[in-house]
Amino acid sequence: MESVQKPARVRILDAAHDLLLTVGLARATTKEIAKTAGCSEAALYKYFASKEELFVRVLGERLPRLAPLLSTLTAEPGAGTLEDNLTRIAEQAALFYEQSFPIAASLYAEPQLKRRHDDALRTMGAGPHKPIEALDAYLRAEQTAGRVRADADTFAAASLLLGACAQRAFAYDAGPEGGRPPADVFAARLARTLLDGISVAPEATRPRP
Repeated sequence: MESVQKPARVRILDAAHDLLLTVGLARATTKEIAKTAGCSEAALYKYFASKEELFVRVLGERLPRLAPLLSTLTAEPGAGTLEDNLTRIAEQAALFYEQSFPIAASLYAEPQLKRRHDDALRTMGAGPHKPIEALDAYLRAEQTAGRVRADADTFAAASLLLGACAQRAFAYDAGPEGGRPPADVFAARLARTLLDGISVAPEATRPRP
């Protein structure tokens, strides 16, 4: 039985994901992505306006889904325990940065290319600052719900948690143990430590019935 070929958009995203992981964002061209996907470069541009848009779609559709998790939790402040929620966020973020760091790292070797890339992302309303803003929004929602201290700096807390997750992808391989701690263990430790600084009294952090 003849196999059904995947739709062109799916093939392009798959090819982009594979190439971005192997050669990095700076070296992956739309021409090579289209060739790998088995379509023309013109066909690629029917679905994606630029390589930057393709990069954003790969992050959103092929990597761990951090943004949807943050959106869901922000819409339901008070649900679950704060520790469990922060642990889920930290684990997703750790996996997201683990997979996205190899893709974007090559940009930092080419400052002019990185500036053009950043300008394009700003035009699209995207960029690496967005997860920090989304986590800040979630923590502010929990602040309003009374589970985060009123005087807590939620933006700094968001930056600390996501910064630690990014460092796990960047720095831990060079450590004495020569590898990253498991994402779930790392996330649990990070959430507990962050809670010490921002949560209200334990009895006030229980989930609503």
